[in-house]
Amino acid sequence: MNALKMLAAGSLSFVLGACASGPTVRSDYDHAADFARYRTFGFMSPLGTDKAGYSTLLTERLKNAARSQMEMRGYVYSAASPDLLVNFNAKLRQKTEVSPAPPPMGPYYGYRAGFYGGWPGYGWGDQVYQYTEGTLNVDIVDARRRQLVWEGVAEGEVRDPAAAASEQSVEKVMAQIYAQFPFRAGVAAPQVPDKTQR
Repeated sequence: MNALKMLAAGSLSFVLGACASGPTVRSDYDHAADFARYRTFGFMSPLGTDKAGYSTLLTERLKNAARSQMEMRGYVYSAASPDLLVNFNAKLRQKTEVSPAPPPMGPYYGYRAGFYGGWPGYGWGDQVYQYTEGTLNVDIVDARRRQLVWEGVAEGEVRDPAAAASEQSVEKVMAQIYAQFPFRAGVAAPQVPDKTQR
């Protein structure tokens, strides 16, 4: 596969909206940060999903979805001097899982008691499952201190890269990540994350 095809496939596959059972989402935040002082947001430049000096389609969809989520929480977009900067990073990895086959005289096959076994080529081999795992990070950074204050990560199997790249899928995975963002603009105390968006 040439470099351009790999870049396109990789960029569009990072979004996890087409995962079979949905991604695993986790998050963490800086407990020492004063979230009450954050009221505006913007985006890092360049963003982690930008490639070769230009903004990708994936970047634009992620920005739109993140902006919607931030504004729902009362934050106001500011390109000039935001309190917070949002950044994205995405990666795609080929993974292999191997499930060892039971030993020929293991618990299940023990009823044969060594008297007979399967024929040559019988399914004694290990089960090998190869798949693509995608990870999407959303970072929220204190713009003044240049310090990460919140991180949300979605990780899961990507089965359909074409569907994962759609606006609908991007919005869905972004909502799942932001469901664990426990803050509202100008409020110091974390709120209970909204479980309904997962």
